[in-house]
Order: sequence, then C-alpha cells, then structure tokens
Amino acid sequence: MRCKISVLRSHKFVQAKQFATTVVQTLQQAGYQALWAGGCVRDQLLGRIPKDYDVATNATPEQVRQLFGKRKTIAIGASFGVITIIGSKESGNIEVATFRRDSGYSDGRRPDSIEFTDAREDAIRRDFTINGMFFDPVAEKLIDYVEGKADLECRMIRAIGDPEERIDEDKLRMLRAVRFAATFEFELESKTLEAVQKHAHEISAVSAERIGAEMRRMLAHSNRALAAELLKDSGLLKEILQDGEQLYQNRANWRTRVRWLKELGDQGSFNQAAFILLSRLIKQQGIGPSVERWKLSNAEADAISWLESNLLTLSHGHQLAWSQIQPLMINKNTAEAAKLLEIQFGKHHEGVKFFTKRLSCQIEELNPKALIDGQDLATLQIPAGPIYSTILKKVREAQLDKLLSTKEEAIQMAVEINSSIVD
Repeated sequence: MRCKISVLRSHKFVQAKQFATTVVQTLQQAGYQALWAGGCVRDQLLGRIPKDYDVATNATPEQVRQLFGKRKTIAIGASFGVITIIGSKESGNIEVATFRRDSGYSDGRRPDSIEFTDAREDAIRRDFTINGMFFDPVAEKLIDYVEGKADLECRMIRAIGDPEERIDEDKLRMLRAVRFAATFEFELESKTLEAVQKHAHEISAVSAERIGAEMRRMLAHSNRALAAELLKDSGLLKEILQDGEQLYQNRANWRTRVRWLKELGDQGSFNQAAFILLSRLIKQQGIGPSVERWKLSNAEADAISWLESNLLTLSHGHQLAWSQIQPLMINKNTAEAAKLLEIQFGKHHEGVKFFTKRLSCQIEELNPKALIDGQDLATLQIPAGPIYSTILKKVREAQLDKLLSTKEEAIQMAVEINSSIVD
C-alpha cells in the first residue's frame, strides 16, 4: 500500500511540474517574462519535492486571463495581481502572480496597495531570502537577487532587507521564520532573530486561524521539539500560550516536555504534540483559551481534552477493574494515547504493558457485543425511562468483569436490578 501511495504521489508531482513548465512556456512564447517563484524554487534546490508551484510574470492579470482564457482561469486574487490557472486533477492548479511592489500594511498582513513592477522589485518585497528566488524551467536558470542560494548553502533563515520592516508588513512572518528554521534545521540569522524577539508581543495582532495553521505545521513535523525551543528563545511561546509562563519558567518541566516532543518521532500527530504543550494549561483553565487562540477544531479540542482527562487513568489500567478501563480503551482517541503513555511512563511500566497488550486484542475481545439491550428490557415489561441506562450499565460492567457470560444471566441480573430499584 505504501508503495502504491508513493507511486501516486510521484505521478502527481511529475504532472504538477510539467503543468508549471507549460504555463511558463506559454507566457514566454507570448512575449512575457515568466519564472517559477518562491517555495518551489527553494525546495528544488534542497532536493525536495515541491508541494506546489507558483509562477511570477510581468504579464498583467488581464493579459494572463486573455492568454489562457477565462474558462481556464480564476480571478479571485486579481486585486493582488494573482490569477489561478486551472489544471487537471493530477496536476492541480497554478497561481500566476504579476511582479509587484507593495505599499503600506495597515492591517499587518496585506498591502494597502500594489504596483506592478519587475522581477527584482518583486523579489525584495518577499519574506526570507530562501523564498525570494526565481527559476526559469525552460532555460534551466536560477535568478537570485537576494542571495537566497548562498543562505541555503549556509543553512540560514534571513529576512530580505530590514527584518523589522518585513515583520511590520506581516506579523505572521515571525512564526514562519521559526517554522522554516525548525523544519529545515537551519539557523535563524541573528538580526532576524533579534527582530522577532523585539516584536514577539505583536503576534497577538495575527488572527487565530493563521496562528493555528502555523502551529499545526510546526507540531505535526518531526522537528517539533526544535520548533518549540525556537518559539521559546524567540519570545513567541509565551505569547501564543498566553498564561502559560510556568511551562518555560520551570526549566526542568520545560526540558521534559521538549524531550517528549522529540520522542514522538516521525509518526507523531499534532494532537499529541499540542497535548504535551497545553496539558498543564488545560488542567488549570480548560481547553477554551487554547481553542480561541489557536482556532482548534472541535475534533482537535475533543481529542486533546480527552488525553488530558484520561491519560493518567490509562497508566493505572492494570490496577483497575476492566469495566472501568474498557470504555477508555475503545475510545477513538486511544491510539493517540499509546505513544504518549510510553513516552511519559516508559514501555516497561506495568500500566503501559497492560495497555499495549489489551490494545492489541481482537475487537471482539476488546469490545464484546452487549448481552442485552433496551429491547430485551422492554420484553421484560420494564417501563421505559432512565432506569434502562442504569440497568444496562450495571449489566455491561458485570459482563466486562466476567461476572456473567450468557444472555440468560444478563436478563436475570436485569430483573434483580429492576426489583431492587422499584422496591
């Protein structure tokens, strides 16, 4: 299955690259300058497969639409000089942006106005040098006005021009600087780091949706521990965790959490990593503040809250009645708990061994079918109501604890429970 998925991804990458090349060729043949831009150039130089391709050109949005046709283009971003070229299902779409210069960033995110310009001006308005390069796939030529290739070779994240100006234009660039440094295991250039530290408190101006998106990308990556340390060193951690100072002021506690993040490994999830960072805050404040600040989805909030509420209980599972621990073992979030238990308590811990053994059982053993249900109680002429829940719960617990094993025994117990309640 993995091999099949890998082949499909490889095919999609080939199709996307061919389509991006075709878009550039079409623009060049029409007399325009056209180049790949940004992240796809960076990833190609790093030997990585680009997630997508962006094209930059001196053609105006109107000229791009005229060339490719209105039925094959989407003009949602036209006010910022961006036209989307519609590709096949395999290749995906390509964004074509006109070279531009930005003026003013009143909202700390979008330019107040833009002016169409040339490739050099377009490069120097971008965020980091490694993201400011162009590549001509037809001539197979790199165009680098910002020394991005040199910084790639030096493994450096450096803002283009004045780092404080770049941050002032878009506060999210502070989190992006941390993410790129962690993901690529690059150094954060000193002046860029100093600018982030100076303006870290301004991250509160960024929407929760954008902060959450960056945190998901950082914490879902295998270098999440490095990202956490960079967040702390940059001063961003206390801002995005709000009242979570104890997490980084207590050095021993912080080092433990960083170690846990590191031990999650390649297969670790965002929910697991977020739990490690947020669990103490959730214990004190509930999940609400984190949902608000990171714009967590309902599923994410439920999973993280469930882990905070039940992980310790799961670690004592070997000491509890099976009827107490079994409902937790069949919860949809149990798989997330497995690695966290091993990290926090060690794989030789009795509770962890018990959990692992039970989790490996067949579903019929882990969650056997209930011996009776509400219809059976109705057949016994027990009046419907809250009593049904009470009876079925007690019978189910007895079944799980192997105090009864047949439907007849379950029915007899239900009758006895009903009689005791009625009496």
